[in-house]
Amino acid sequence: MCRAAVCTDFVCIMKGMKSAWKFLGLIIALSLLAVTPAQAQSPDSKFFHETKHNVTGEFWKYYQSVPDAETIFGYPITEAFTNEDGMLVQYFQRARFELHPDLPAGQQVQLTPLGDLTYHPGAQLNVDNPLACRVYPETGYPVCFSFLEFFDKHGGVAQFGFPVSPFEYQDSMIVQYFQKGRLEWHPWKPDGQRVVTGDLGKIYFDQAGEDPARLAPVSPLNGSAIRVLSLSVRAFSWKAVTHSTDRQRIFVIVQDQTLQPVPNATGVAKVHWPSGSEELLPISTDGNGVATLSLQVLGQPYGGLVNVEVLITYGENLAGETTTSFRIWY
Repeated sequence: MCRAAVCTDFVCIMKGMKSAWKFLGLIIALSLLAVTPAQAQSPDSKFFHETKHNVTGEFWKYYQSVPDAETIFGYPITEAFTNEDGMLVQYFQRARFELHPDLPAGQQVQLTPLGDLTYHPGAQLNVDNPLACRVYPETGYPVCFSFLEFFDKHGGVAQFGFPVSPFEYQDSMIVQYFQKGRLEWHPWKPDGQRVVTGDLGKIYFDQAGEDPARLAPVSPLNGSAIRVLSLSVRAFSWKAVTHSTDRQRIFVIVQDQTLQPVPNATGVAKVHWPSGSEELLPISTDGNGVATLSLQVLGQPYGGLVNVEVLITYGENLAGETTTSFRIWY
C-alpha cells in the first residue's frame, strides 16, 4: 500500500512537468559572496573556493568540456592523486574522474561507474507509462517523466550510462541509478530544480576506504587568496545554569564554507535577560575564528531563561546568525 501510494504521487507530480524544461544553471553570485576580488585562473587549472580544491590538466579540460559540469559533477572534494591501482583519479561531489593515458586523445578522462558500484536495491516503484517513458533494452529499465527530461537535457547515455535500477524509494526520496550516477527527485525544491544528481562521489570515497585526509582543503595553486563564500556561526554558553548573581561566558565560533576558521569576523550578541532588559556585547573573532564574551549575571529571577542572539558579519555582504541560552537556577 505504501509503495503504490508513493508511486501514484510521483506520477501525478511528474506528469505535470512541461517538456520545455527550463535550463538549470548554478549562479555563483560573486558580488554577494566574494570578499576579495576574483583572481585569474590558469588556463589549465581552476581553484574551487566552494570546496577549496584544484582541478588541473586533463581533468580540468574534461570538466570544462561538459555543459553544466557543476550540476552534473559538483565541486572537487580531493586533489588528483594516484590510487592503489596506479591510476590517477580525482573525486568530485557527484563523480570520480579517471585518467587513462593509453586511450586516444579526447577519451583519456573516463568516469568511474559510481552508479554500478554504489547501487543497493530499495523499495521499487511500479511506473508503467509508455507515453512518458523510454525503455533501454541494454539493461531493461525505463527512464520516465522529469528524470527522462533531465537525462536527455544533460547528455543522456553518453553522460550517465544506461539505467541500472527502476524507480526506487530510498532515503525518503525517489531515486534512479545509472551506470555513472544517480538521479534524485526533490519535491521540496522549486519547479525546474527538483531533479538533481546524487552525491555519489563522497559515498564512494567512503565505500572505497580512501584516506580522509585527502578531503582536507588545500591552497590555490596560483597563490591567490581564498575567498570566504558563506558563514557558519555557532554559539554556546560556558555554564548551562548560573546563580542569580554569577559570571558567565559565551563562546562564538565562525567558520567558512569548508568549516575553516574565519578570523576578524565582527558582530554583536543581544542578551535578553529574564528581567526584561537587553544587553549588547560586541564580537570580534580571533585567529581561530573564536570570540569569548563575558557576562555579569546580576540579580536575575530564579528559573528565568537567558536568550543570547548572535549576529555576525564579514566583509561587505556576508552574514550569519545563531542563538544560545542558559538558565538562572537559584
